[in-house]
Amino acid sequence: MAPPPDHPNPPAAVQASTLPQRAPATGSAQPSQSQPATVAVAVHTPAHSALGDLLSYTSAQPLAPGTLVRVPLGQREVLGVVWDGTPAPLPEGMATRSVAAVLDGIAPLDIHWRRLVAFAARYYQRSLGEIALAALPPQLRDLSHEQLARRLRRPAKPAGKGAAARANTAPAPADAAENATPLIALSAEQQGVLAQIGSNPGPFLLFGSTGSGKTEVYLRCVQTALEARPGAQALVMVPEINLTPQLEARFTERFGTASVVSLHSGMTNPQRLKSWLAAHSGQARIVLGTRMAVFASMPQLALIVVDEEHDASYKQQEGARYSARDLAIWRAREQHAKVILGSATPSLESWHASRPATPEDPQGGRYLRLHMPSRIGAGKLPVLRVVNMNHQPRRTVFSAPLLAALQERIERGEQCMILLNRRGYAPVLHCADCDWKSDCPHCSAHQVFHKTDRSLRCHHCGFAQRVPRACPGCGSPDITPIGRGTEQLEEQLSALLADVRRPDGAPARVARIDADTTRAQGALEAQLAQVHAGDIDVLVGTQMIAKGHDFRRITLVAAVQPDGALFSSDFRAPERLFALLMQASGRAGRDADYVAAQGSRSEMWLQTFHPEHAIVAALRQHDYPAFAAQQLDERQGAAMPPFAFQALVRADARTQEVAQGFLRAASQAATDAALPGLEHVTLYPPVPLTIQRVANVERAQMLLESDSRAALQRFLAAWQALLHHTRAQSAHKALVRWLVDVDPLVI
Repeated sequence: MAPPPDHPNPPAAVQASTLPQRAPATGSAQPSQSQPATVAVAVHTPAHSALGDLLSYTSAQPLAPGTLVRVPLGQREVLGVVWDGTPAPLPEGMATRSVAAVLDGIAPLDIHWRRLVAFAARYYQRSLGEIALAALPPQLRDLSHEQLARRLRRPAKPAGKGAAARANTAPAPADAAENATPLIALSAEQQGVLAQIGSNPGPFLLFGSTGSGKTEVYLRCVQTALEARPGAQALVMVPEINLTPQLEARFTERFGTASVVSLHSGMTNPQRLKSWLAAHSGQARIVLGTRMAVFASMPQLALIVVDEEHDASYKQQEGARYSARDLAIWRAREQHAKVILGSATPSLESWHASRPATPEDPQGGRYLRLHMPSRIGAGKLPVLRVVNMNHQPRRTVFSAPLLAALQERIERGEQCMILLNRRGYAPVLHCADCDWKSDCPHCSAHQVFHKTDRSLRCHHCGFAQRVPRACPGCGSPDITPIGRGTEQLEEQLSALLADVRRPDGAPARVARIDADTTRAQGALEAQLAQVHAGDIDVLVGTQMIAKGHDFRRITLVAAVQPDGALFSSDFRAPERLFALLMQASGRAGRDADYVAAQGSRSEMWLQTFHPEHAIVAALRQHDYPAFAAQQLDERQGAAMPPFAFQALVRADARTQEVAQGFLRAASQAATDAALPGLEHVTLYPPVPLTIQRVANVERAQMLLESDSRAALQRFLAAWQALLHHTRAQSAHKALVRWLVDVDPLVI
């Protein structure tokens, strides 16, 4: 759910930085050459320091807000951004220092970008400088003034036309319409959706089934936005890096390579800087990226698309824990741009926000819901085949009916996909003689057995070691794997299908795509190319293959062990499981002509011990609205999001006593101070995290809940000073770190 446009009573420095009517800190009078100007600069100050969000520096000339500068901070020289507003007073005895260099080859960051950063900082309870500097490309932070100047002078661009000059002019490429490839015919549903988007301000939730043609709608909307205004820009986001290559191919085919750039963490630092500069200058009309791209400097932004908007990957889980989807909603409103959220399984927050008006709820939601239920080409959604594993022999991995279906498809030349959301060979090694398990010595978790390189690896802290020849506890040589991962499925399936032949007589080929097989640069692209070329018959993988990919020859998808999430204590687990299985089933039968030519019907197979579960019933009917209605009723009755608002405060220390002690003290301090908004906020007792120890650090958290987002934000803003004060007390010196997570996805 998108945050509100305003945060009641934000910290003074942040509040000042977001008021466009206020004059810059340099004042209206032009200083003389002998009188240096004082400027406010946002820098990434050390955590828990006494420094404010904005620091004072002197400059030989006035600097416009948004100007990038290099300034001294302690013994270092760091990147900073000149900001509107009044800097915090310097500590007593500290003299104002001078700006070391001005990066005048880059145009200042505009007011829209600065407002976005300021809002994100105050809403997610982080420092202004941390958000601002993290939003800039790493190489911009690392290069000296001279190095950056040399880079900007490289001959890839016309002589005499630096980034600052280009920032104020429209890009030279031909209009999108002139670069376009021949357009495909639109379905009636696509035409209706485009008409709605064209005649309404939004925001829009595009609820389209898998294979309904959402990407073509995005392409047409981008084209319309670029043609409507000279220099207009569009931002298109996807949840994961592995989805960007096929999206980039679609957009460059339609609009040409000159107008399209990508922004994601898988790029090298020079590549990210080049793309960022192209977007900032206006040279790039279209930016494709993951969650980090929501902070891209795009002065002429006219459209934002958030594809697979339900995906948890849009929520940052380290550092500043922002939601890129929610910031996209806020940014579009602030920049008067349209925003489209697209999904076949929308998040329940977005579904609730797009509810139509009723007599009981005349206002309805804030979003306009658009529906595309049909697949392109009159293709049918996969039929659900449920295998009751209670009727299968004990320890069966692949049931006999599923194996027969796989063999039949392979012999017809079709492709299949097997989903198991657990990588590695087995989750744990075990000794039956002494009950030893392959526990991580640094975490309260098991080390996963990876058979390929005979290693035990912790997927939480990264610690790895060789598999022991005998049990470390008793010396027994009989240590065995328990459970299954994708590596074991690949091995077992290859053996089970060893005698199966393709139409050309060649043996069946099984391949695996997960985080372990795609570590090398270009490995994912190469493996996906093999799938698209038909070189792979059965693809085994984790959730990274279940969403977004347009596999044309896959006609069968199977989830072999999905039951773990059916009875999770996490209230979001049913939503995640339903979305994963619906998205996975959507990989089957996407090419209706191919399926018809094969004389087959696409299928989704589900092996489960709970065939009567409500999720299975909803999957059978492909009925997301019914599933969403049932889940929202449950959440409303339990006062859970989206009918309540949450935040977590997490503390890390060497012991649970220290971590929980800090949280209890901070809670008591808030109660004693009767902070604003406290009467609407419930503070629950601190508890250990599910994985309570990672890398020898104990982790605890405390949940905050409120029926009012505004009240929760007032409380969090007022609580910040008390949290810092509590952290500074001698009783909590052993605390490693603490953080606030607003709108958490994992509790």
